[in-house]
Amino acid sequence: MEKPNYLTNHFLIAMPAMKDPNFEQTVTYICQHNHEGALGIVINRTIDLTVGDVLDQMKIARETSTKSEAPVHYGGPVQIERGFILHEDIGDWDSTLKISNLTGLTTSRDILEAMANNSGPNRALLALGYAGWGAGQLEREISENAWLNWPADNDLIFATPIEERWSKAASLLGVDLSLLSTDAGHA
Repeated sequence: MEKPNYLTNHFLIAMPAMKDPNFEQTVTYICQHNHEGALGIVINRTIDLTVGDVLDQMKIARETSTKSEAPVHYGGPVQIERGFILHEDIGDWDSTLKISNLTGLTTSRDILEAMANNSGPNRALLALGYAGWGAGQLEREISENAWLNWPADNDLIFATPIEERWSKAASLLGVDLSLLSTDAGHA
């Protein structure tokens, strides 16, 4: 029996033909993928909030920090009221999904408190909402040419300017998205 090809710790790069407004020109980092479905965080779309705004709304006292000015990301269309911190340095937080040896996804308040006091992870991204797929849905979308996929690169997630992430993610595969047709087909 062939082992399934799950995409945990991979990028999903929206093809130019993607017209779903939730995912058009996005890069989604897949945090979990198994026989039940997939969960990811869009890493190249922000909303009109900063980390400091979220800390204030949650009544978390904060020290002066450049992290407070970081934008909050639109993580995806599911549970947009829920916060997710994608970060390096797995740490020992109350609720962390270990994605790789370097990367975790945490949903507990303690990581935000640490970030507010400049003792959290050095590289982190706060997102509201997530992208989710049911069993077999992501595999079907990939077979329909909606997505490219490639192993994730933490520098792209945490150090590349947000507006460059879509094209840079595709360039990891050697693809220039401006040269791709928006028409899909199968031979």
